[in-house]
Amino acid sequence: MKLNHLAPLLFLPAAVSLLQGCAHPTSASTFTPGQAQQVQSVTMGVVETVRPVTIQPGPTGVGAVAGGAMGGIAAGSTIGGGNGSILAGLGGALLGGMAGNAVESRVTRRAGVEIGVRLDSGQLIAVTQDADQPISPGDRVRVLSGGGVTRVTR
Repeated sequence: MKLNHLAPLLFLPAAVSLLQGCAHPTSASTFTPGQAQQVQSVTMGVVETVRPVTIQPGPTGVGAVAGGAMGGIAAGSTIGGGNGSILAGLGGALLGGMAGNAVESRVTRRAGVEIGVRLDSGQLIAVTQDADQPISPGDRVRVLSGGGVTRVTR
């Protein structure tokens, strides 16, 4: 196999890094630039339940496009000639797109928790966020809300 046929594979690490950058922060400790320096309301409460969940952001399409491009280039440039090369490229693009979509799904999936909090007002709420902070039933917590985002912190 010629080195120029391996060129599409050299872009795989960059595509995976790009996919990781597409994930939206759901951590109580991570803020987007638009969330920084914004007023949030703070409510106090006690954790009643903590349930492990999986946070799976919806597909962005980046994985399918990157995989399709790499598969199409790799297959079209290495298999057949003329119409055979075109068909191989189309097949490679289809299979590459499916593989890229699967990679995106695995790369962006992460562990989370659903936290049930009994607010001091008596209201019971549930907030789902990344499992990046130790929070247990009975913990006194702060519930921060603002800009459509709610977080539970200790």
